[in-house]
Amino acid sequence: MHPLPEETLVEHVVSLQTRPIASATRQRLAQALLDWFTAGWSGMPLDAAARLRQLAALCHPGPGDAPAFGGERLGVMAAAFANAGIAHLREIDDAHRAAMLHPGIVAVSPVLALAAQQGLTQRRAADAIIAGYEVALRVGEALGTRHAANFHATATAGALGAAAAAAVALGLPADRMHHALGIAATQAAGLWQLVDDDAHESKSLHPAMAVRNGLTAAYAARAGLPGARAFFTGRRGMYALLAGDGPVSVLDGERDAPERINTATIKAWPCCAQLFTPLDAAHGLRQAHAIGAEDIASVEVVIFPHALKIAGVHWPSKPAETAFCLRYVMARLLLAGRLGIEDMETPDLSCPALLDLAERITVKTDEGFQQAFPRKRPSRVTLVLRDGRTLSALRELRRGDPEEPYDWAGMQARMRAFAPTMDDAAAARIADWCGRYADPAHDAAAGAPEASLFGAGR
Repeated sequence: MHPLPEETLVEHVVSLQTRPIASATRQRLAQALLDWFTAGWSGMPLDAAARLRQLAALCHPGPGDAPAFGGERLGVMAAAFANAGIAHLREIDDAHRAAMLHPGIVAVSPVLALAAQQGLTQRRAADAIIAGYEVALRVGEALGTRHAANFHATATAGALGAAAAAAVALGLPADRMHHALGIAATQAAGLWQLVDDDAHESKSLHPAMAVRNGLTAAYAARAGLPGARAFFTGRRGMYALLAGDGPVSVLDGERDAPERINTATIKAWPCCAQLFTPLDAAHGLRQAHAIGAEDIASVEVVIFPHALKIAGVHWPSKPAETAFCLRYVMARLLLAGRLGIEDMETPDLSCPALLDLAERITVKTDEGFQQAFPRKRPSRVTLVLRDGRTLSALRELRRGDPEEPYDWAGMQARMRAFAPTMDDAAAARIADWCGRYADPAHDAAAGAPEASLFGAGR
């Protein structure tokens, strides 16, 4: 009798802990940690971050030693919840083409919250984070595009990623890890209806609750509670009931391939990742031809239809909607030559020049482009200039994808651009701490980050 794919997945995740971590994976892990701190620091000054910390303390009261972004020390559950939500506020946390989710916030948040309490070594923390990426991304890929059109996969597949990360951090054996994933699967939820109803401000609760549910599932499994064994492939499992249409084989196949953390995308723009290829294309045209907004007569953007199911805001009415409006981010980029955090946080939505340019932008979809999704994100941008020239660029992959990755210097520059409140001293401490994960000489060192890395005393 063949083992369940779920059993093989668990065996694979357990086996990763017995292998040396490849140098490339270590480097990518260091980048993932730097990305997580960048996202957390970027969201930290927002009023929404204070609300998330307050909510975390209200739902999970009591003292603790786990630092949250903003410098407060909370209990493990509260800190994991708050940090996952805060690190998602700016939409700059890492992403994944095939899984269509944000893996870092669900993998890193529970592990770093547990690190001090559990006395994790750096190697144990690394194994736990890698496990979180492995499970979240495999489950997300297997669920596929139909699922991602209806559910926020960071909330659904992400709950299982958080459970795997927490299970490894807690030292659970394979059978208990399987139970943890099964418990997390029964709690996986996250409807995109919040986008349809203009409730974008609550989107950060999706990863926060995924981390809460995943961590709870690991605790429950440690306490001896059973979980669904065929949590994914069963007749009432995730694939059947959550509109799965991806390749189920990815759940437990390619076990000799590099760890899934190596396939994540570092986001180059502070907005929804569905919109990156048109921004990359427009940015490339603007730079190559020295174009200003005054030179542009019209803009046509052709994009894969799925993008507008998530980022289909016609024109934003509030800052929370800017990251999901293609016409806004495109107009802002073409007008100023850049798209920064301030453009999303304090947008001048009534700027005459911005509105004038936005009126010249036409957005269309192409079913042929959709056929390449999610392995690629095709988009074509065509600029018609006032001097009669027509310029066009096609982008299928995004800057920051594994095929066009950041280097360490680029990651640090990105951190400073996306987290402008960070000073030189904090940037140096964070980069140094994250960089240690690339070096096996630090494997036995304490894996818990210092509270100062979270903005303590600011």
